[in-house]
Amino acid sequence: MSIADLAERYDGFIVDLWGVVHDGVHLYPGVIDSLARLRGAGRRVVFLSNAPRRAGAVAQALAAMGIAPGTYDGVMTSGEAVRTGLRDRTDPDFAALGRRFVHLGPARDRNLFEDLDLTEVAQPADADFLLNTGPDDLSAQDDPAIFDVLLAESLKAGLPMVCANPDLEVIRDGRRIICAGLLAERYTSWGGRVILRGKPDPAVYAPTLAMLGTARGRTVAFGDSLRTDIAGAQAAGIDSVLVLTGIHTATPEQARRHCAQAMLDPVAILPGFIW
Repeated sequence: MSIADLAERYDGFIVDLWGVVHDGVHLYPGVIDSLARLRGAGRRVVFLSNAPRRAGAVAQALAAMGIAPGTYDGVMTSGEAVRTGLRDRTDPDFAALGRRFVHLGPARDRNLFEDLDLTEVAQPADADFLLNTGPDDLSAQDDPAIFDVLLAESLKAGLPMVCANPDLEVIRDGRRIICAGLLAERYTSWGGRVILRGKPDPAVYAPTLAMLGTARGRTVAFGDSLRTDIAGAQAAGIDSVLVLTGIHTATPEQARRHCAQAMLDPVAILPGFIW
């Protein structure tokens, strides 16, 4: 099966970014061609990413890589979902949070909370919650223990953690690096409370489907992670395709076994996002 075959079956395509479209630095071969062919076939595409940044910032990064805005129909991110929660306070998890926070993450993620009615503080003892957007992947950090002091101080202060990226790791230019989700797992294992938004939470698919404007049964999601992309789509009642260009480096036969072990059932396993 290929994307060309899937375009006969589905109207809407939900496409993960890191691991399917790019590796954090370079686009994968065939991506631009596939997007152009989907557009030519009248199919709709929305990128759904666990990036801890606003959708607009992700769109700008895609443009810098050569993916023009006219080749897709929208971007939804876990960062956008967290910002909405922090802004609106209609979600019970966010309604109970205070307004003072410590940020664990690089400066480039600050667009997530800028212009909100929040106050950033330096010390956990002065905060109401810890906002985790993850290590700076540009420096390729791979040791979660680097953040143990901040996590321990936050735990001592009784802070809930808001995690804006549930991913555990990504591949950046051939190297595995840790993400915010791994720090969230660490915090949970120590007894801390974590509020996660993004894949695999099925709730993040509602605004994504709204952008697509396609029926759930005529929509398919592409991803490289069984834990987030494939499990998330399945929980949301959406068909999925596993792509073997990201963290799930395996042969198709191995990937099928891994899917079966995880009780996941993608409609296809492809070597890449290639027409």
